[in-house]
Amino acid sequence: MAQQYKSWKDLPIGAVVPGGTCYLNKTGTWRVSKPVLDRSKCTKCLLCWIYCPDVAIAFDEENIGIDYDYCKGCGICANECPVGAIKMVEEVESQ
Repeated sequence: MAQQYKSWKDLPIGAVVPGGTCYLNKTGTWRVSKPVLDRSKCTKCLLCWIYCPDVAIAFDEENIGIDYDYCKGCGICANECPVGAIKMVEEVESQ
């Protein structure tokens, strides 16, 4: 069973890999499901931001958001959210 962290500050110190390579191409069209954030449940722990491999989670002091232009729908954010504030839902193509 994976260890659950309460915040990104509880994570062990590790290596840093250069990120942001997904900004070269918008990869959001690859998704078959997308994360949806329930703001009433979100504790702003930012574990979703830490674990997102595509840097698709953005935040400021007040809000957390998902940039669907770059989110590939991997579901890691929903899996790591300790309070279940992010749910994966089927992507519906607009006609």
